Amino acid sequence: MVISSRPYLIRAIYDWIVDNNLTPYLLVNAEAGNVTVPEQYIQDGRIILNISPQAVRGLELTNDWVMFSARFSGVSMEVSVPPLAVLAVYAKENGRGMVFSDEDEPVDGEQHPEPPDDEPSGPTSKGRPNLKVVK
Repeated sequence: MVISSRPYLIRAIYDWIVDNNLTPYLLVNAEAGNVTVPEQYIQDGRIILNISPQAVRGLELTNDWVMFSARFSGVSMEVSVPPLAVLAVYAKENGRGMVFSDEDEPVDGEQHPEPPDDEPSGPTSKGRPNLKVVK
């Protein structure tokens, strides 16, 4: 089984945004399974959540959950979102971040392409990396 890269990327982009004194936002598929968000703020099946340290309490960005407590119109609520329901993580101020798609996640049992046997998979003898675009 392949562990999803999405929770790792969410954490990395979140850290980068906070380190640059910007406001991290999550775009969430509110219709995905096991999503607990304030329903009155859902639009077109999606919700945007401010997850800045000033806006939330007890933020946990684990491999299985994005969880925190926040106030919505003065009412405290526990929010929980599985990482696969996160569609994007970005900075409010400039929109920089990462957008995810369903194609980002391998399906169970899906095989990933292996490099051809006739091409080296590591650095070349010149000491430079051998990189190529894989589509």
